Amino acid sequence: MFTVRPYVQADADAWDASVERSRNGNLLHRRGYMDYHADRFVDQSLIVEKNGEMVAVFPANLQGNLVMSHGGLTYAGLITTHALRAESTLAAFEQIGSHYRGLGVERVVYKAVPHVFHAYPAEEDLYALHRLGAQLKRRDLSSVISLQETFHFTEGRKRSINKARKAGIQLQASTDPAPFHALLTEVLHKHDVLPTHSLKELCLLQARFPQRVVLHEARREEALLAGVLVYDFGRVVHTQYMAASEEGQRLGALSFLLSELIGGIYANRAYFSFGISTEREGRVLNSGLVTQKEYFGARAVVHDFYEWPL
Repeated sequence: MFTVRPYVQADADAWDASVERSRNGNLLHRRGYMDYHADRFVDQSLIVEKNGEMVAVFPANLQGNLVMSHGGLTYAGLITTHALRAESTLAAFEQIGSHYRGLGVERVVYKAVPHVFHAYPAEEDLYALHRLGAQLKRRDLSSVISLQETFHFTEGRKRSINKARKAGIQLQASTDPAPFHALLTEVLHKHDVLPTHSLKELCLLQARFPQRVVLHEARREEALLAGVLVYDFGRVVHTQYMAASEEGQRLGALSFLLSELIGGIYANRAYFSFGISTEREGRVLNSGLVTQKEYFGARAVVHDFYEWPL
């Protein structure tokens, strides 16, 4: 017998354990990650149980008469263990819909986990959404390298990497994100945007997940030239932030750093994710940004948003 109930704080450890053994969950869906900005969201997460055992979790927040899965995460959706199969997923979605309707919710915006982040096939949710009349409302384009397949850097990228190597640039992991956050803020300011995470939040996340939130830097004579903040999901690694100084750009420091991450440090993983290159809810493609990722051999994976009317 499957049942759905609201998440409460006392469920945190069991929630994390469910995410750990899930088919499609990762660091983003751990409560320690979700709750770093809990003050910004009205949590409306749900838990799916079978005979009292947690078999799936649904990260979500409430915004008026709308539920989003989850507003503070790149993607979420129903995070499922092997215990939840096709028919039971349909039943779980029926109960999820019934629960939210009882709260006066009129629609759910569902941010599906892209398949490359699945540890095992887990798209029963997409079928359930289809059955329930949900419609695709937004599609972002992300860039991913399949590390265990053949891929190639462009000749221009190889030249940039060799230039940086000859310049004597040194690479290191860092536990102090302050210099990188300052560089990132400076770079993004030119585009009239700010980092999603404040320095305080970045320090908190790195302290909570020191093996999972890892900052890699490229320096020369102690000067920070480029940095990449990696979210290590296990079989997949994701570049949450990348930035290079003007000197770093001239010397090819970011290309050199990425080449070492892709071809060395994380070479044994399944995928290397660069994140999205779309703007205005997927309607605009940042051609320069996506091209830079494609120069490393990355190709497209989509991030889909569905609207499920209740």
